[in-house]
Amino acid sequence: MAKFVISYIGGNQPQTPEEGKQHFVKYKEWLASLGDSAISPANPFKNTHTVDPSGKVTAGGNSTMSGFTIIEVESMELALVAAKSCPFLDIGGSLEVSELMQMPV
Repeated sequence: MAKFVISYIGGNQPQTPEEGKQHFVKYKEWLASLGDSAISPANPFKNTHTVDPSGKVTAGGNSTMSGFTIIEVESMELALVAAKSCPFLDIGGSLEVSELMQMPV
């Protein structure tokens, strides 16, 4: 089976703590629906820094990617089906789905 990364891009922050809790319940339900295919289910980013080609480091990131989930399924089509049911889409975010390649070391 292939591994796919579902990257979380953009999205709106909850307006209230209650709204945040409701969204998190939906997110946990979505992850549960993925079953064993969710091999790395919730990986939010925190404290991002950017290193430019000169080595200069600045706080913050250049992209709006906020985290990722890794799933293992038979095909890109099945990965896209899983992504289409993610509640991150309900908060104005988008998802990028990429197949992971195994690199020789």
